[in-house]
Amino acid sequence: MLEDPVEPRKIRGAALSDLTREDLELYAVDELEDRIEHLQAEIVRTKAQLDRKKSGREAADALFRFGND
Repeated sequence: MLEDPVEPRKIRGAALSDLTREDLELYAVDELEDRIEHLQAEIVRTKAQLDRKKSGREAADALFRFGND
């Protein structure tokens, strides 16, 4: 059985890099406003993930620091 070829994995952050190089002159006003809404939602999502990671790090640090005090 032949399998379909698998596309190579994108490099982490490549989508953001591609996004920043996009020509915004091609967009209408309503498309730019929609783009801003999506980017702001992505910022909220990214900050939430950052907060979760920081909390996990702080919990791990507290656990390992507890035995060293």
